[in-house]
Amino acid sequence: MQPTTSVRGRALEVLVVFFLLGLTSFGGPVAHIGYFRHALVEKRRWISEHDFTQLLALCQFLPGPASSQLGFLLGYQRAGWWGAGCAFVAFTLPSALVLAVFAYWLSSNSSFELGAVIDGLKLVACVVVFDAVLGMFRNLCPDRERQTIAIASAVIVIFADSVWAQLAAVFAGAIFGLLLCPASQRNASGITVSYGKKAGAGMLTVFLALLLTLPFFAQSHGGVVAVIDAFYRAGALVFGGGHIVLPLLEEAVVTPGWIPADTFLAGYGATQAVPGPMFTFAAFLGASIATPYSAAMTSLIAVLVIFLPGFLLVTGMIPFWQQLMAQPKAGALVAGVNAAVVGLLGATLYDPIMTSGIQRQSDLLIAIVGIAILSIWKRSPLWAVLWCVGASHVISLY
Repeated sequence: MQPTTSVRGRALEVLVVFFLLGLTSFGGPVAHIGYFRHALVEKRRWISEHDFTQLLALCQFLPGPASSQLGFLLGYQRAGWWGAGCAFVAFTLPSALVLAVFAYWLSSNSSFELGAVIDGLKLVACVVVFDAVLGMFRNLCPDRERQTIAIASAVIVIFADSVWAQLAAVFAGAIFGLLLCPASQRNASGITVSYGKKAGAGMLTVFLALLLTLPFFAQSHGGVVAVIDAFYRAGALVFGGGHIVLPLLEEAVVTPGWIPADTFLAGYGATQAVPGPMFTFAAFLGASIATPYSAAMTSLIAVLVIFLPGFLLVTGMIPFWQQLMAQPKAGALVAGVNAAVVGLLGATLYDPIMTSGIQRQSDLLIAIVGIAILSIWKRSPLWAVLWCVGASHVISLY
């Protein structure tokens, strides 16, 4: 994106909008996609559905926190690098602060009851993801070919239930898109970047250099360098983002004895109750690890480092993605990928979001009203959050 005289103003706009999203985006990475789409495509029209799904397809192909990578790119499209930075900081800050403070509370034996709140937030995820899947199915699967790809993708992911099945579904969607979808699918986009493939290759080189060299520095220096290495590897090697990072983080901080297992699980539970990206769990872990630096500084380092590889990857790849999109059949490929992503989101809506969120008839009733708040009455997702959490809390009293 070329700088304009209004970039500074738009960067502030990005900061405000993503801060509100960071305060209200409960439900994990799949739900975040729904929040982004509602706020930026439907409500504010910052980006077209076509360009939104192109960026989403790129983020689905790469390791890292997909929703945060998508938010980073959306901020960049709106206001350049300042917009990207504002999107990351604003979306991440609320949950990172809460989790860092929770680490302080836990270290002083403080505790609080989150049961009804967590139940309500699970229902929020059901509502937001359902609304997103319904809207994306209408827009991205208008014909039988793409509807078939979406349904097949959902079936594969539901029955295989693994990260590799998700990746296989996306790649299969690309192949069947080329075979089944018309080559005339619109592939022109409004996605722009202010740098070329040489700069993109440089970012990818930095990504690989850090991934390969940090373990050697960690062995020789230890301390905070070992912390940087652990969180960088966790952010670099996870496909699917979100909960998939937990085994990597557990191996990184519990196995070497940096954090007790029960503290790790307590932080994970608290992470379920806050909005924003799952990767902000790193804020809690960083604040709980003993280093020569303050807990606040270690927490900040952990958060920045775990997100860094994903951002290097997505910004490094996007110039090459642009070249791919210029090919004649790229539109058909993206159409197939988008249909597969809709199926993937549908499968995730069923399991684990609905299977863990809807346990009683009252949960189903709360979710239906929440869906009506978004789809029929066209209210802000914040109203759905207030309704689901409030209704769950009232029901828990009886």
